Amino acid sequence: MAAQPLQPVGERSMGSSREAARAPARSPAWASTQASTPGAALAVQRESPESGLQKHYSNLCMEKSQKINPFILHILQEVDEEIKKGLAAGITLNIAGNNRLVPVERVTGEDFWILSKILKNCLYINGLDVGYNLLCDVGAYYAAKLLQKQLNLIYLNLMFNDIGPEGGELIAKVLHNRTLKYLRMTGNKIENKGGMFFAAMLQINSSLEKLDLGDCDLGMQSVIAFATVLTQNQAIKAINLNRPILYGEQEESTVHVGRMLKENHCLVALHMCKHDIKNSGIQQLCDALYLNSSLRYLDVSCNKITHDGMVYLADVLKSNTTLEVIDLSFNRIENAGANYLSETLTSHNRSLKALSVVSNNIEGEGLVALSQSMKTNLTFSHIYIWGNKFDEATCVAYSDLIQTGCLKPDNTDVEPFVVDGHVYLAEVSNGLKKHYYWTSTYGESYDHSSNAGFALVPVGQQP
Repeated sequence: MAAQPLQPVGERSMGSSREAARAPARSPAWASTQASTPGAALAVQRESPESGLQKHYSNLCMEKSQKINPFILHILQEVDEEIKKGLAAGITLNIAGNNRLVPVERVTGEDFWILSKILKNCLYINGLDVGYNLLCDVGAYYAAKLLQKQLNLIYLNLMFNDIGPEGGELIAKVLHNRTLKYLRMTGNKIENKGGMFFAAMLQINSSLEKLDLGDCDLGMQSVIAFATVLTQNQAIKAINLNRPILYGEQEESTVHVGRMLKENHCLVALHMCKHDIKNSGIQQLCDALYLNSSLRYLDVSCNKITHDGMVYLADVLKSNTTLEVIDLSFNRIENAGANYLSETLTSHNRSLKALSVVSNNIEGEGLVALSQSMKTNLTFSHIYIWGNKFDEATCVAYSDLIQTGCLKPDNTDVEPFVVDGHVYLAEVSNGLKKHYYWTSTYGESYDHSSNAGFALVPVGQQP
């Protein structure tokens, strides 16, 4: 049965929240002016955010006959306390549904409708994280309305909210000529259709610096569109195109991205995880890096690159002086590939700061060679090696690096320990982007040791 056109929450009879959250968005046309009585409008006007966000939220829920979400209430209470302490400048409101520190009732599209009405006047809030909730296309509509009215918002995280192509279209269209700096759409299945709207948006938008469309089921058409647009866009500094839905063995995505890198001199971070990149694909990217003088962070993890591909990367690193972070995790470069990189890092390159070779089937010889590079190359300060094959020589080599101060404990994902006179390595929770999908159960979620890639190349960071 065809879905009925959706209306904003304030104009329709309320069904179950689950049904509302699953209803598809249509277009901005389905949102006419919110129906309300003059008295109610006056009450809302009098209820200023300065009187307390928590109180404002409770009163608005009662007025609109909307169930109060205790999780939102708790977060708003914390913000009220910060404001009372005089810490009202540049607040990031964290209402992520994967928060393990407090009881969570995930935010629905209806919840976000009420929240957006409050936040549109809160000029001291410049960041909003509502990832891992149930906004769906309904919530995407209200997120778009919020972006239109809240001109101080520079960071918006909508990751994993069941937003589809239509919701993606609403978000993309409202970003034409906006002030938003960093948008995360990670995990929302906007597909090729939604991706094309975001690519079209980048033809006009001149403020967005970081765009994350990883795990969004983008198609080849939209990947090519992004590569084409980025030859002209001078604002985007970091883009994440992880895990598109690609067919065929021609590695077209790397061909087009390679051409873009030859012409783009503004992009600082590029994430191409799970692009099915093979040796010919990494050759395309390396050929472009001879001409590119801006890229500092290259992520080609979870691909099919072998030691033959490392010949091209090692060669380009001899002349490239801008690359600082390379993520090769979950490929298969083996000892030969590690040796190629080690030779370059020892004798030629002095710009690379961090390298991840996690789970690359490297054995003792290759890992020891990389450790020797750190003794002569003082710029090379971060290395991640867990998931390879450690022998005693490897354990001793990395233990010596840490003990002599050549490698700081926070800059690697292994820690030495001794049993019966033999040195072993244990895993520690450090990495280039450990908290990309999840937040810590305690401590600082964006700790530098767990997110070294983003710390070394801080492009478009959230407030």
